[in-house]
Amino acid sequence: MTAVADNEAFERLVAPYRRELHAHCYRMTASVHDADDALQDALLRAWRGLKTFEGRGSPRAWLYRIATNASLDLIARRPKKVLPIERGHEGDPHGSVGEPLLESVWVEPYPDDPDATYEQREGVELAFIAALQHLPGTQRAVLILREVLGFSAKEVADTLDTSVASVNSAMQRARAAVAERTPERTQQETLRALGDDAIRALVERYVAAWERGDVDGVVAMLAEDAVFSMPPLTAWFRGREPIRAFLPLGPLSIRRRFVPVRANGQLAFGTYRELEGRMAANAIHVITLRPDGAIDDATAFLFPEAFASFGLRDELR
Repeated sequence: MTAVADNEAFERLVAPYRRELHAHCYRMTASVHDADDALQDALLRAWRGLKTFEGRGSPRAWLYRIATNASLDLIARRPKKVLPIERGHEGDPHGSVGEPLLESVWVEPYPDDPDATYEQREGVELAFIAALQHLPGTQRAVLILREVLGFSAKEVADTLDTSVASVNSAMQRARAAVAERTPERTQQETLRALGDDAIRALVERYVAAWERGDVDGVVAMLAEDAVFSMPPLTAWFRGREPIRAFLPLGPLSIRRRFVPVRANGQLAFGTYRELEGRMAANAIHVITLRPDGAIDDATAFLFPEAFASFGLRDELR
């Protein structure tokens, strides 16, 4: 077989799984950039091993085995990813928010896959992704492969070169640890219970309040103990009154535009700020809702480089 034919055969094998493999690498690493690196490494390993595969078994299981191990190798070399509330400090609304921590330690937002299943969207929610990062790599892999992707214990054992008993034990420990760090109700359950009309009204109200610079309007939508953070800045604010004091000194001191998107299976916005007469890309702003529709958490990821992956322009005219 020629090199061109090999390339075409490999692309036909990989193409149906490329997007879901990238999402898998993101769950493992909590970083779009690390997911890019892990997937690239995995595909190189798969290309090199194509002749040994030769159609034996499931290509999906084979590719997930390679992607999982590439991700495990990567997270062993790089720092754990966190949200500011886990690494930073509670800010003084009237003081400095400090210098951004530019180390690659932050959980990153991930654009929704419109074809993802309900379970797969749950599997990229911010609370779940952040909780996964506290697990040892093997437990992380077991939980994702079993709970999110539906592989059997035997398939996971084969992927990780271990026993079914070890997989089941790791699964129990991982489940318990993640349950301690995640809410009882997922965002998918909350959004479904609220319904499309309520969500549409909530989004319109939130965007309008931010765009008119209405501090009280934004704060009125928050839960009493809501958290607001802006990675890579390390400071975060908890509670309506600290957030009310901070907003006019920080984000709402500049005119902004909000463009609704979906990130991590949650409501999100690409935000733009006024800069030298133009509206420049600023943040991917992700909100977490409580069952009553109050906003429990707002995380403004100040990563304008992420806009392209959400299909957003660098500036609005």
